[in-house]
Amino acid sequence: MLDAVDAVLVRELQRDGRATFQALADRVGLSRTAVRARVQNLLETGVVRVVGIVHAAVVGAEAVGHVSVTVTGSAREVAAAIAERPAVSFTALTAGPQDLVVQVRTRDDAALAAEIDQIRSVPGVRSAEVFRSVSTVRDTHAVVRELGDITLDDIDWRLLQELQRDGRAPYTRLAQIIGLSQAATRARVVRLMRSGVIQVTGLADPHALGAAELGGFGLVVTGGLRRVAEAVAEQEGVRYLATGFGRYDIVGQAEAASRAELVAVLDAIRAIPGATVRESWHHLDVVKESYAVELPDKPLNGN
Repeated sequence: MLDAVDAVLVRELQRDGRATFQALADRVGLSRTAVRARVQNLLETGVVRVVGIVHAAVVGAEAVGHVSVTVTGSAREVAAAIAERPAVSFTALTAGPQDLVVQVRTRDDAALAAEIDQIRSVPGVRSAEVFRSVSTVRDTHAVVRELGDITLDDIDWRLLQELQRDGRAPYTRLAQIIGLSQAATRARVVRLMRSGVIQVTGLADPHALGAAELGGFGLVVTGGLRRVAEAVAEQEGVRYLATGFGRYDIVGQAEAASRAELVAVLDAIRAIPGATVRESWHHLDVVKESYAVELPDKPLNGN
């Protein structure tokens, strides 16, 4: 577990991964030097990773499937094989109606269907049932708002590549890479973030923040779907929520400090008018969680 200061720093990095050391120091009441040392330790020990998450519309990865997988044999071996696929962004071993849950992101439904076929062909996979996400209502680690009209040039694409690798890359290094001044580089990064093209955020080890329990749920809805989805998304502990088509109307993830608190989150969801928990499952181990996407390799200055 983190001490109170480190916990606040992690939360601030989740909110704004490029927050300056001075802004973080002002938030926790320590010197800039002390905060820099704490943040570096958090990064080096893997408590938090600061990455840039590119809006799905920018790269044409808007077809999202949540896959419930049952297996024969070793679930961990099957999970490891599935996690190797680039289109797979999340894989977890679960206790519940399925052995694994998998999230897949592709450019369109045809590509999604092909990817699901590849998952079904993995040795040990017995069945793979798909929930096709249509709208993401809440995602603590990604941009969910509508993307405005914006034109990206080769320099912007290169910046996106670098920010995916290291969300806190200094403007001095970014400027050297793209061949612009620090001021011009900063202006471009700020434009990319404010427009919603990329969100720079901290991906934290949930155990370090006291969120030791992670679970999923599938809901069926009576009445207005959007109204129910927004009410569920507002519940404390809900970290992801999507509406779509399949055996559920809504799929979500929740986190809590203990199993008792995870049960309390589900009970709060059950209390929402129009929401029925059809299934819930416990995440035993997250095998893969990645928000990186393949971006065009745009050469600069003709190189």
